[in-house]
Amino acid sequence: MCRWLAYSGTPVLLDAILYRPTHSLIDQSLHSRLGVETTNGDGCGIGWYGPQVDTPAIVRDIGPAWSNRNLREIAGHVSSPLFFAHIRASTGTAVQQTNCHPFRHGRWMWMHNGSVADFHRVRRDLALAVDPRLFPDMEGSTDSEMMFYLALTFGLEQDPPGAVARMAGLVERTGHEHGVEFPLQMTVAVTDGHRLWSFRYSSQEASRSLFYSTRVETLRALHPDVAFLREISDETRLIVSEPLGDLPGAWNEVPESTYGVVQPEGDEMLPFAPQAA
Repeated sequence: MCRWLAYSGTPVLLDAILYRPTHSLIDQSLHSRLGVETTNGDGCGIGWYGPQVDTPAIVRDIGPAWSNRNLREIAGHVSSPLFFAHIRASTGTAVQQTNCHPFRHGRWMWMHNGSVADFHRVRRDLALAVDPRLFPDMEGSTDSEMMFYLALTFGLEQDPPGAVARMAGLVERTGHEHGVEFPLQMTVAVTDGHRLWSFRYSSQEASRSLFYSTRVETLRALHPDVAFLREISDETRLIVSEPLGDLPGAWNEVPESTYGVVQPEGDEMLPFAPQAA
């Protein structure tokens, strides 16, 4: 389906995360180990926050990440404390820029791996649930963007976990009404530029892979010779569809039906379940 990563912490060049790791997201675009598809070549995108603007910059392209010269150029010159990166494998919707992730609304960014099952059957009903004031801002045709705007409709800006739970509840209820047994498959990342939330859930309780990095101070103790670990703060975190390398002790699987938040006052990981919209 797709692969993605979210970074929060010490400002770094995007290149340090996107290209340098042994099993970087660029490598995963050709050689995914844990994804449904080995190749994720139906577009790519990055979004990042700069020092003087509250809204994120978004760059998306329909070409594959492994040969995208613009992505390579940006990654070598842009530094950010919080960024998203995504490589796409389409589940049926068109390969076009407006269908590439991340998606943006105001200061918020969203990206998704997974699918709304039989989206063509439930799309109309889901679209009618989107706040009419938000609907004109939708540009593409994907289930992922629909999920984002449903979450915005259900209060994402005030209560991200609750809004995503209500979105998931509506998708499941609508799918069941149309005879879909397992309507939702998702790993999602969403941020307002200050906090970062991630979700792992599927109706079948067999969600796509998702991992988070071990605390930096623990990794320094395990691997004192790794220079990168000496250059980043204790608050630095990575959330990834699959590990970026084989460094022992570096990666932990996000449990099924769980969400986490990376935030200045301390990270949290809590159970996730859909709610009635």
